[in-house]
Amino acid sequence: MIMKKAGISKVSRILKSEYENRYAPVTELVKTRGSDPFKILVATILSSRTKDQTTSIASQRLFRVVKNPSDLRRISRKKLERLIFPVGFFRVKAKHLKQMPAVLAKEFGGKIPDTIEGLCKLPGVGRKTANLVVAVAFNKPAVCVDVHVHRISNRLGLVKTMTPLETEMALRRILPVRYWKTWNSYLVSYGQMVCMPTNPKCSMCAICRFCRRVGVKKPKCESET
Repeated sequence: MIMKKAGISKVSRILKSEYENRYAPVTELVKTRGSDPFKILVATILSSRTKDQTTSIASQRLFRVVKNPSDLRRISRKKLERLIFPVGFFRVKAKHLKQMPAVLAKEFGGKIPDTIEGLCKLPGVGRKTANLVVAVAFNKPAVCVDVHVHRISNRLGLVKTMTPLETEMALRRILPVRYWKTWNSYLVSYGQMVCMPTNPKCSMCAICRFCRRVGVKKPKCESET
């Protein structure tokens, strides 16, 4: 059932090309959060249960006012809520962001931690957020699994898992480490534009010949027609 490593290499190479040449909402979010660990962390917190386009607009608005943890400490929670609206659960996220500077100061000397364990100590940060921050902000191997990564990894037949956490642990065993940092961005982009949750575009899919299309009542791949 599991795809061979040679297949993983080919799939990753194709997805890289698709990521670089096909616009997806996640692309704009990547530009918005840049390379600053603080902005990457905050934008990723905001992105939970929120479309990337909405997150990107809210993040741009927020980062005109809030550029570091000190700014978060000074801004009122009500203003913070207004800046990040309409991201999902904006009141809860504003609460967590307001709590963050104190935790950073107490636990990490005011710096953004660069480990999954450290990041998970911050308010509103779970493993998905922590993995992405470690990979993107600190260029360290980490497997970030969101709904797209979970869905497509199972649809490909690469893993057979029930939860994102199970998928993360399975991918850590299966994926060569050199693919860990990019697997999320490639699959999120592809999941937004081609391999959607319902009605995936199998007929135009560049990796269709590698895919078992698990759970898909499928049209044929272009190569099969």
